[in-house]
Amino acid sequence: MGDSESSNGKRIDQLPEALLGTIMTKLDVASICSVTATCSNFKSCTSQILSFLTHFHLLDVAPSMAIIRPLLPPNPYLTSLKMHCGQLDDKATDLMLRPSLQELCLYNCADFSGKLLFEIGRHCKDLRSLYLGSVAEKRGRSIHITDLEELLGGCTQLEELVLMFDISLFLRHNFARVWALASEKLISLEIGYISSVMVTELLSPNLRPHRSPNNIQPSILPGIQKLCLSVDYITDIMVGTISQGLLSLTHLDLRDAPLIEPRITFDLTNSGLQQINQHGKLKHLSLIRMQEFLITYFRRVNDLGILLLADKCAKMESICLGGFCRVTDTGFKTVLHSCSSLHKLCVSHGTQLTDLVFHDISATSLSLTHVSLRWCGLLTNNAIRNLTSNIVLKMLDLRDCKNLGDESLRAISSLPRLKVLLLDGSDISDSGVSCLRYGVIGSLVTLSLRGCKRLTDKCISALFDGSSKLQLEELDLSNLPHLSDNGILALARSRVPISELRMRQCPLIGDTSVMALASMQVDEDRYYGSSLRLLDLYNCGGITQLAFRWLKKPYFPRLRWLGVTGSVNRDIVDALARNRPFLHVATRGEELGVGPWDCSDGTYMHDYDEVDELEQWLQEGEEESNDEEMEDAEHNAQVE
Repeated sequence: MGDSESSNGKRIDQLPEALLGTIMTKLDVASICSVTATCSNFKSCTSQILSFLTHFHLLDVAPSMAIIRPLLPPNPYLTSLKMHCGQLDDKATDLMLRPSLQELCLYNCADFSGKLLFEIGRHCKDLRSLYLGSVAEKRGRSIHITDLEELLGGCTQLEELVLMFDISLFLRHNFARVWALASEKLISLEIGYISSVMVTELLSPNLRPHRSPNNIQPSILPGIQKLCLSVDYITDIMVGTISQGLLSLTHLDLRDAPLIEPRITFDLTNSGLQQINQHGKLKHLSLIRMQEFLITYFRRVNDLGILLLADKCAKMESICLGGFCRVTDTGFKTVLHSCSSLHKLCVSHGTQLTDLVFHDISATSLSLTHVSLRWCGLLTNNAIRNLTSNIVLKMLDLRDCKNLGDESLRAISSLPRLKVLLLDGSDISDSGVSCLRYGVIGSLVTLSLRGCKRLTDKCISALFDGSSKLQLEELDLSNLPHLSDNGILALARSRVPISELRMRQCPLIGDTSVMALASMQVDEDRYYGSSLRLLDLYNCGGITQLAFRWLKKPYFPRLRWLGVTGSVNRDIVDALARNRPFLHVATRGEELGVGPWDCSDGTYMHDYDEVDELEQWLQEGEEESNDEEMEDAEHNAQVE
């Protein structure tokens, strides 16, 4: 900013305050905070801007109460609030909740109690969209049914509701009665976890008191068009109740993760599939059995069930089927040939899915843009060669299809619009990967080569020669036993503007890789290491305490997620976490990801310079003591 001058010699900060304010309102909150740190004029302007911003989105960091208080002054114009609440609790409710809000998204609310729901119902009567994540998940926090009652009864304009936490703890005998208070305008509902029995009781038409059994009351939530639920078991009764009761349903997403093998009364069968889409409006269907706790499948569904489903699927645009182990090529092929409007196909754990499903796909009118075939172990290169006749493909997920080799990559390289390519665990070589460089690499945004054990350092130079401008933002090189520091040095020299880099479980990756990435200059206008937001180094064999010196500021200024092995030196890891309080440091091997904190609202995103000015502004006065603490930890480690 100090060098920013117009043609007549005036600096930007000398512009009229009203004009500065207009310009700054076009920025996101993170950018406004960064500008504030540059000069007193901008700081004065910021304090006024925050009083009439219509949107306040701060998702990159989890601010404390002390930090967020000056950022949320009284503001009658605020209509949209999105925040990461990892360091907040019930004390922040009065500060965040405003009568003017129409959109409210609060992530990671583990330290909040049910009071959050209660206060939203009291203060935010005009809400249209509400997202609440992980509410009361911290020990000692609880949610009472009256909190949900106040929320549903108070927010009478609600159109979209996402409750990403376990609501099965509510008492069942009051549950349906409370949901009867929900807004008549509610068209989209997503719940993090609920039992199938509660879903059935909620959506079953209730008999009116003291009336004959023939007097049926309409279903609760009759206007729902989109329903996404994670349940204990997907059952025929639940599916039938949903299909019969929700007359306007166009989007149905159900997933379960059984703890034990389900009995027939708690399972999905051919009969249940036949009940789906009774009103003919369904366009998006997802039925997924996850294997989170138990290797289990929909064992009571076979080709007949899929044939019965396909009869009602002519208008389907998206179908996702996971865990249908008894469905063969006949069933899957019927889906492809029955759904002429299909653009998204996802099949996971399709243990009997073979190349024959895609043998004559070029003869159909399908224009598939998204295809996921994860854990379909019988597929070979022939299937991919036929599948790529859909040249409009944008996303291709072939993870854990272990029979795929270099021939698949040669076919994939001809897809001009491909943005996402996931090849985890496939049998590809450096030579095969080089095929991508002459075609698809220019359009890719996400590439995963995790667990492709034949790959070596040569695959990096084969992909990235620095001669072309790439869009690649996410790269996964985890679990590659032959990838070494030399490969990462080649990646750093290529100046690819990667924002997420995963290299976990690579035994030959060491301190040199961290130093190379810290020194990497993406282009002439950016400083070293400035592009990475996520770096996963968990269980990399050569990482020592030396690498942690390069993980301190000012290196990696945009870094928000870091995966390391805690046993390297616990004191240094803890000191790094204190040195960079807005950096999420994971040490137990958990998968990293920004998930819902991705900014997707299309506003101008903050461009970080050598020092992360947002972090600097939020942390004024703390940096010197944190640096000393980090140095002390390193010194103690050397003495030991």
